[in-house]
Amino acid sequence: MKLKPLADRVIIKLVEAEETTKGGIILTGASKEKPEVAEVLAVGPGGVVDGKDVVMTVKVGDKVITSKYSGTEVKIDGEELTIVRQGDILAVVE
Repeated sequence: MKLKPLADRVIIKLVEAEETTKGGIILTGASKEKPEVAEVLAVGPGGVVDGKDVVMTVKVGDKVITSKYSGTEVKIDGEELTIVRQGDILAVVE
C-alpha cells in the first residue's frame, strides 16, 4: 500500500535512536529517548490550506525535527509512519 499525503501534510519515518552515547556507553531499550529526527518519505502538494497559500519547503529525503507529540501515527505494511502538517516541522537537519 502506498500513502499520498494531501494539502500541507508530510509523511515521515522516525530515525532509530543512537544505541551508544558519545562516550561509548551502550543504552538499553528503556533508556533510549524517543527519536526526534525523522526522514521525509512523501510530501503533499501544498496549495490553499485554511484560506492561506502554503508552499511546501521540505522534500523527500530531508531529515527533519518535528514537535515531540505531533502528527498521526499509522502502520502500513508493518512499517510505523507519522503524518504531520508542514507547520509541525521545526527544522531541517543539514
